Amino acid sequence: MRVQLLAALHRARLSIAIMAMTYVTSVSAGIFMTHNGNQFALSYRDSVIARALRADPASRANKRGSHLSAAAIDFSRNLGLAAIPETILGLTLVPPLGIAAYRGWIGGIVSVDRSHRSRLRHTRSAVYYLVTLALQLAAFTLAGAAALHLGWAFLCKRGPYVGPGWFRLPRPALVDVSALYGLIVPLFAVGSLWEFLM
Repeated sequence: MRVQLLAALHRARLSIAIMAMTYVTSVSAGIFMTHNGNQFALSYRDSVIARALRADPASRANKRGSHLSAAAIDFSRNLGLAAIPETILGLTLVPPLGIAAYRGWIGGIVSVDRSHRSRLRHTRSAVYYLVTLALQLAAFTLAGAAALHLGWAFLCKRGPYVGPGWFRLPRPALVDVSALYGLIVPLFAVGSLWEFLM
């Protein structure tokens, strides 16, 4: 399994680099905007947080004190409602990059608290924010890279193929995607546990 994962990481390295650069750029833009008092970014940050506190099941569970439940909900939503659909959308190549740019920007604008003061000012809040961001975005980077890798192999018709005659997918890329998910799943699990239990 380890050999298969290393091989998949190697074959998907360009896709991983593209996704990583997209996240680094968009997170940096979000941090720069909020730390320089951009009103649009600050207002958007407030609306995103307010919406999450009101509607996100993980946030509601966390507010009730059910931290383990919140982590489980967050994990399942990140994996089942975000990463897996994003990987499937990768067959068209474009959506994963747009989603990454938006998600990274959101990750950047929440680098300030509700008083719009930097969460990087104090060691404890900075470590919590940076580790949470790193774990979550590492998983999403790999999921997006898996999407691009699969989409590119599909576009270039890199067989042999599996699936019905009307929609056949390249088997080598699918094997790589399954190997990458062997790393994506635990990254999401650790990220959610860190976010809600620390």
